[in-house]
Amino acid sequence: MTLSRRDFFKAAGLAIGGALITAGPAQASTGEADPNEYAAMLYDATMCVGCNACTNACRQWNKTTAEPDARLLYDAPKELSADTWTMIQLYQGESETSFVKRQCMHCVSPACVSGCPVQALQKTAEGPVTYDQERCIGCRYCMYACPFHVPRFEWGTAQFPVIAKCTLCADRLKDGLQTACAERCPTSALIFGKRGDLIADAEKRISENPARYVNHLYGKDDAGGTSVMYLSGVPFEKLGLEDLGTTPIPEISEGTANILLPGILVGGPLLLGMIRMTAKRGGWEDTWPL
Repeated sequence: MTLSRRDFFKAAGLAIGGALITAGPAQASTGEADPNEYAAMLYDATMCVGCNACTNACRQWNKTTAEPDARLLYDAPKELSADTWTMIQLYQGESETSFVKRQCMHCVSPACVSGCPVQALQKTAEGPVTYDQERCIGCRYCMYACPFHVPRFEWGTAQFPVIAKCTLCADRLKDGLQTACAERCPTSALIFGKRGDLIADAEKRISENPARYVNHLYGKDDAGGTSVMYLSGVPFEKLGLEDLGTTPIPEISEGTANILLPGILVGGPLLLGMIRMTAKRGGWEDTWPL
């Protein structure tokens, strides 16, 4: 029996990550940051025309590759992937239709940050949830923890585990720029700003146009709040935006994290260090006999 390198990292990462996460969630690096000051985006589905300009802007800025079935056609991917970090999907019911944008929600209290045993994911004081490839062990706990099913794993190309997702253009924000997708949107269906200002704008739209919108700003309080928020004329459940309650997901998971395995907590970091050192030296073979 042989074990592939990929399967080894998957098994080892899941086992160690599962043990470490019971000790409690990793802490985001926000200090006392005010969520209303976070960089954020508001997506108004009633104004979206499905042009996918946001998808292409994201792809161009981050230098990702078009999906294989889109390289000779219009680039309109069907799912998020390691190369597609944002996209537009179409909901079509019997009497109503709507577009909906998919991307990382950059939660106020991110489950992915809480679930990462090595702090490869961090919530920054500016708002974006960022990823450090050098820390990642490939356990994929961020994928399992995310209630929005966003992080994707680069199985096909990574020499070492790599998670891919929207960064809220953290690199652009440092230069005083807005996100590439919001800058490119031709109808202003997607706008960028401070979270508190966008909440006020969205609530004003709902108040002034009650027949146009569902009476709810998705992301204001959902799952503890997100930095990517939605307005819609169609019930959010139909767009795949589930009712997750208002309690931050990490707080829910903390209630189940009451079993501690001291032996694994001591040995886990040791094994993680050995994995990283050996892999970086090129010491792993493609398979190991068992």
